[in-house]
Amino acid sequence: MNTKNQSLLLLACLAISCNANATNGYQLTGIGAYQKSLGGAVTANPGSAMTAITNPAGMARIGSRTDFSLEMFMPERFVDFQALGGEKNDSAAEQYGVPALGWTAPVAEGSDVFFGGGIYGTSGLGTDYPLTRFSPEVVGTQPGLFFEGFSAIQFWQMAPTIAWSPKKELSLGVSLNIDYQSVAFKQAFHMDGNGSGNADGVADDGTMVNFDLSRTAQAFGYGLSFGLLYDISDDLTLGASYKSKQNFSELEYQLSHGAIMDVSGQQLPISNGCGASGGPRVCPAGTYTLDLDFPAMYSLGIAYQLNEMLSLSFDVKRIEWSSTLSSLDIIGPNGERISLPANWDDQTVIALGVEFAVNSKLNLRLGYNQADAPFDEADTDSNYILPAVTETHYAFGGDYQLNKHWELGFHGSKAADKTYTSPTTGASIGLGITTFGINLGYIF
Repeated sequence: MNTKNQSLLLLACLAISCNANATNGYQLTGIGAYQKSLGGAVTANPGSAMTAITNPAGMARIGSRTDFSLEMFMPERFVDFQALGGEKNDSAAEQYGVPALGWTAPVAEGSDVFFGGGIYGTSGLGTDYPLTRFSPEVVGTQPGLFFEGFSAIQFWQMAPTIAWSPKKELSLGVSLNIDYQSVAFKQAFHMDGNGSGNADGVADDGTMVNFDLSRTAQAFGYGLSFGLLYDISDDLTLGASYKSKQNFSELEYQLSHGAIMDVSGQQLPISNGCGASGGPRVCPAGTYTLDLDFPAMYSLGIAYQLNEMLSLSFDVKRIEWSSTLSSLDIIGPNGERISLPANWDDQTVIALGVEFAVNSKLNLRLGYNQADAPFDEADTDSNYILPAVTETHYAFGGDYQLNKHWELGFHGSKAADKTYTSPTTGASIGLGITTFGINLGYIF
């Protein structure tokens, strides 16, 4: 494959969502220290007010309480073009804070109807790669190329929730999801046109392929969540939840002339506009829109109390990424359509949690979470700035009852380092994640 064709592979990389931040695609394995410490196995084992975002029925099971959580999310990512004669570089963005706040209480004293909710950071990550050599110059054949990549994405959800227990053994819940997302990203290939062999003059030498949506756009969205908890026996609980697709308004970007362009002589995946077919393609200035929704999710879980000290919980979750990230279409001011294949597949997540009551005040937990990456290794070249390739996660944590009202919780987790290598170009991307978090709970 010649270098010009290799450069165009970046256009498929813009499967932009909150995915770069997260561990199951761009969905965190859990919200808050309690959920994270169990590896996300909480559908039948709610435990904290963050259950409004995972299983709203749990709001009727956890009593009157509020939870304040802060997670430090620390990813390590890289792009590696050494197989092409280029360089390897790490992302400069390495730490992100992910807060969450939730509460629940009965609507009246003695009522079995609970109202609660909160605001939850479900993702917040990006990449920031320095100018990196993609491939060297071949004298008389092709210029040297340099890669530039950046992304900054945030995703927040509010979840006002009603939950009730029509029977002692049955709890139901429903949440209205009010969503906010902020998205900015950029990718480009620059030409070393004067043969200097270094990155110093790349900007002056010329940009061959550019996709610059770095002027941050925001959008609001909405959806619904439904949940159920059923006690099969005193020791065994079944949980189920469904979160609908979250529908967002269009992200709008005010772009300058050439913010989207390809002057390499190859064919951009643009259905109309932006220049002659097969020749240089330079899109005009104006307003460009991107429709980016969040996929539907559904979960089944079971929780089993083995004895007074030990309990187990197990979840299976399905995330329908293919409904929102099979491809992305960006629409220009004159009807230009830039179709970017994302090639994300649906994802099945398995989670297991173990909780041990050391005494009446201290609980300790272990968690495990496993899910195949939502895209195949063959799509490595489509995800340089979105290396969401982690699959296996290990977690620990616990909480301590300070007094009859206050509870302090913590967690730590590690996603095993994972590398994907393109079978087409030999380029690699990698990701490893470490997180730590605390939770302050107040019991009314």
